[in-house]
Amino acid sequence: MLGSIIGDIIGSRFEGYNSRIKTTDFELFDKSSKFTDDTVLTVAVADWLMRDPKHQHATLVKIMQTYGRMYPGAGFSHATKAWLNSEDPQPYGSFTNGAAMRASPVGWAFESMEETLEVAKRSAEVSHNSEQGITAAQAVSAAIFMARHQANKAEIKSFVEERFHFDLNHTIEEIRPHYDFDCSCEGSVPEAIMAFMDGEDYESVIRLAVSLGGDSDTQACIAGGIAEAYYGCIPKEIIKKAVHHLPSHFRKVITDFAMATEYRLPKFI
Repeated sequence: MLGSIIGDIIGSRFEGYNSRIKTTDFELFDKSSKFTDDTVLTVAVADWLMRDPKHQHATLVKIMQTYGRMYPGAGFSHATKAWLNSEDPQPYGSFTNGAAMRASPVGWAFESMEETLEVAKRSAEVSHNSEQGITAAQAVSAAIFMARHQANKAEIKSFVEERFHFDLNHTIEEIRPHYDFDCSCEGSVPEAIMAFMDGEDYESVIRLAVSLGGDSDTQACIAGGIAEAYYGCIPKEIIKKAVHHLPSHFRKVITDFAMATEYRLPKFI
């Protein structure tokens, strides 16, 4: 979960058209680094999982609206802003990566793949109720579930490809030269998982995800969530610099989530 949030913060300054890069050689943080809507809604999902043991749609909608309205400047899309401020928010069939970016807590919360996939579906369909939106959220949650249960990369790759029909048979080096910004599920989530596959540790995964020059905050968020579960640690200096950007109540939700689930809270938060 924190791995997703840190990926979001690191990727945030590279999302704009003039800021995109095509290299892994960059400073992880600078004065413009910040959390975005990815973090806001990731924390909201974690809060939902703790507050509502039945994992009901209505509860998640209420929590997401509360968090979203607290941070209206966090970079929400026009469609998401309208949903967050609606008196009667309904799913709007989005096929973008918005449900996948907030799915990491689901991968930590349950002890069966079946329940993980079901709750990932529920977490997505309150807004992103397209087949692509739901599948992407499930793929990210499943990868985290498998990683925290010591599955190796080949096993994770095989499951994601067979269950969700993602093509993961490329490397970041191969796709980087011709890759462009794409916030669709099909055009961004497999690439984020490829960054995890190609990385050697948490930091290298984040650098690879950002180096695509695409939807940097979201792809680093997704890749970072899986990498944290797989590698089991994030360098302490990265944690210290990242959590400096988080409101105290976000840090409290993360801490409470670790106490309520199998999430292994890193030190220094």
